[in-house]
Amino acid sequence: MDTQQNTAAAAAKSPSSRAPMLMGAEILIKCLEAENVKHLWGYPGGAVLYIYDALYKQESIQHVLVRHEQAAVHAADGFARATGEVGVALVTSGPGLTNAVTGIATAYMDSIPLVVIAGQVPTGAIGQDAFQECDTVGITRPVVKHNFLVKDPKDIPTVVKRAFHIARTGRPGPVVIDIPKDVSFQKVAWHGYPETVAMRSYNPVRKGHGGQIRKALQLLLNAKRPYIYTGGGVLLGNACDELRTLVDTLGAPCTNTLMGLGAYPASDPKFLGMLGMHGTVQANNAMQHCDVLLAVGARFDDRVIGNPKHFAQNERKIIHIDIDPSVISKRVKVDVPIVGDVKDVLVELLNAINESDVKPNPETLAPWWDTINKWRKTDCLKYDRDNTDVIKPQKVVETLYEMTKDDDCYITSDVGQHQMFAAQFYPFNKPRRWINSGGLGTMGVGIPYAMGIKLAKPKADVYCVTGEGSVQMNIQELSTCLQYETPIKIVALNNRYLGMVRQWQEIEYSGRYSHSYMDALPNFVKLAEAYGHVGLLIEDPKDVEPALREAKKLKDRTVFLDFRTDPTENVFPMVQAGKGITEMLLGSEEL
Repeated sequence: MDTQQNTAAAAAKSPSSRAPMLMGAEILIKCLEAENVKHLWGYPGGAVLYIYDALYKQESIQHVLVRHEQAAVHAADGFARATGEVGVALVTSGPGLTNAVTGIATAYMDSIPLVVIAGQVPTGAIGQDAFQECDTVGITRPVVKHNFLVKDPKDIPTVVKRAFHIARTGRPGPVVIDIPKDVSFQKVAWHGYPETVAMRSYNPVRKGHGGQIRKALQLLLNAKRPYIYTGGGVLLGNACDELRTLVDTLGAPCTNTLMGLGAYPASDPKFLGMLGMHGTVQANNAMQHCDVLLAVGARFDDRVIGNPKHFAQNERKIIHIDIDPSVISKRVKVDVPIVGDVKDVLVELLNAINESDVKPNPETLAPWWDTINKWRKTDCLKYDRDNTDVIKPQKVVETLYEMTKDDDCYITSDVGQHQMFAAQFYPFNKPRRWINSGGLGTMGVGIPYAMGIKLAKPKADVYCVTGEGSVQMNIQELSTCLQYETPIKIVALNNRYLGMVRQWQEIEYSGRYSHSYMDALPNFVKLAEAYGHVGLLIEDPKDVEPALREAKKLKDRTVFLDFRTDPTENVFPMVQAGKGITEMLLGSEEL
């Protein structure tokens, strides 16, 4: 028996003796290469120096040194949104990780696939209040799909494989891998990257329930006032072609949420515009008055349906397709829940329509379209187009659209009035071209998003529509744009106020503008020049188009356009907090 045991032990050892001995950090890099990671955004610090040393010795992954860890995660997030791939960021322990939390939470709220690798103090020092120590697993737990603390370097391949699998499958989201410093320098045998991943506790459903799909089909084919409401899930699930086919087959009107813009072409007459707090009259009214609502990859959030009690007043049948069962019937009662991958479910639904004896009848929907067209007659996005005294922010966005509509172009935004103006006045006809923070509403994402996209899509034009408040939250990344030659165009709608805060203060707080005025703004032109870029100040409406053309011509330069816009301009339509989605303010005259 002893002889057998010895033989078995020798056999078990023999592969290890042939396998190269590598440090944990080197194994990590090999795993990232196996995942085909080409770009990585990060910031070095003591706990990750072995990882940075391993990065130095390879050439397949480009590391981008940001100026703040928040921007590293945002840039990886922007990259993921534009490409559909997993974004990767690398930060050190303690403040490196805590600086990254906002970026992680932003990706979590919008379901963006990310892997964030964080350094940690050596395993023996964990819990000892060591220098630059924090409880990474505890801090990030509420804002990640999953997190891992690696205790042994031999576990790194399995952990990385699982992390990427969790991040990109099911409802995507960020995953954090915490690697103590000693784990990054200990040597173990490298046996290669796992080809498959098996996780007993994680098996997202892909296929929709056949019986539920048949119920949905019946409702849709018998509907007199159908409506298709789609969110970011359609983009994340790469189901835009299927959605377009479905809308065209049914002949039903369609709306997108802020996160879903571009899933259905904005130029198509069946598109009613964005819905919700700053949605169009026709999109919101159709939402309230339809008889069958098909929700695809959307979550009925507060900015979309307003007051749930008001929304529930009207009788309608709701079909809800989502990969995440937890969002179905969370805020509104659903009649036909379908859990599954939106692309797979839409394919099955289309097949069922093709096989059905009953076909969609345009005549049935004619009265519904008549009603919609009456709603459309309200020019809900009107503004003073002919104003020659002051630059209207809407005009800047419209001019930008006219100039770029035929180009390979991506628009990022920060959060505030400028974000809504961009969503309202820049019609998106392609998916993944509108990159913004819809869920968490994070100011400061615009420049890092643009930077991440430009690295992924070097031939595309990338415009960041921002405000003077948001842009100052990560303006240091202008330095990164210079170093890594990612020329982006920053369109700052500078109204000298925190615009959306000022709007709410005007409407809800009787014009008490508490701390919303920006009365110590920098000279953005000089600031841009100090960072090595081009700065343009635009104060006259007639200079809007020439300035944008000038910026467009400067292909290889980052250009900061400081548009001094009307400080009194508000975003309309607007649904106030607690109101129903049809209770819209259409202009300042209604205040």
